[in-house]
Amino acid sequence: MKLNLQDIPRVKTISKEDFITHYFKPQQPVVIEQYIKDWPAYSKWNLDYIKDIAGDKTVPLYDDRPVDYKDGFNEAHATMKMSDYVDLLKRKPTKYRIFLWNILKEVPQLQNDFTFPNFGLRLMKTLPMLFFGGKDSHTFMHYDIDLANIFHFHFEGKKQCILFDQQQNQYLYKVPHSLIVREDIDFNNPDLNKWPALKKAKGWTCELNHGEVLYMPEGYWHYMRYITPGFSMSLRAIARNPKNLSKAIYNVFVMRNYDNLMRRLKGQKWIDWKNKKAITNTNRFI
Repeated sequence: MKLNLQDIPRVKTISKEDFITHYFKPQQPVVIEQYIKDWPAYSKWNLDYIKDIAGDKTVPLYDDRPVDYKDGFNEAHATMKMSDYVDLLKRKPTKYRIFLWNILKEVPQLQNDFTFPNFGLRLMKTLPMLFFGGKDSHTFMHYDIDLANIFHFHFEGKKQCILFDQQQNQYLYKVPHSLIVREDIDFNNPDLNKWPALKKAKGWTCELNHGEVLYMPEGYWHYMRYITPGFSMSLRAIARNPKNLSKAIYNVFVMRNYDNLMRRLKGQKWIDWKNKKAITNTNRFI
């Protein structure tokens, strides 16, 4: 058996009005294939260009090791010069990824290569973030702490995306007091005998190509796997649904601080308890 996934709808391009009516209001994902063809980034942005323009920058790297109680929130596992990192991506598969790399702060001239699109939502203009990965590297299934509306622009190569909405939480083996599910679930090829509740989860999937935009609605879980080395940029708009907005505030000001406190007090026992609780909580719905 495989996951119960339907293909994310695709459009060539879209008007603000159609986007709001057909995707934002019903909170449905969509891939827009040719929206950014007039951006300089469409023709310029590839790994060689990033190496040329930002090769001397030291970048934070993350891999797929399990969460450790000693890790800070979003604490990097390693650092490397961008030029060395791009060389590594091109040379061989690597688990190392870059995520939440703020291009406004790090390489301001990259701003000249794109414009903020008008989808009818107010985008947060201080937070364009870049994400890089090597062949077969992946993110854990997670949702973002602020439950924002996310526009994910992909560059170079191909990327697999799997999404679930918040209504699927009970089937995903969600780890309590966190934004992730069990890290030992391989969403690219899940063992549904070991994780039987996943059979009930209804999700979405797509493969993103160079220049395509994926809209992920508020609070959507997402798993990203780099089929080839590449990178993406996310732009975000604040959650509009009052329930999601209140959950975002809770995550930032309560959940994150509580989790950090319990890591300090209980150490690895806290992480182990959360992982066990993910299974017992989910098994109630099988």
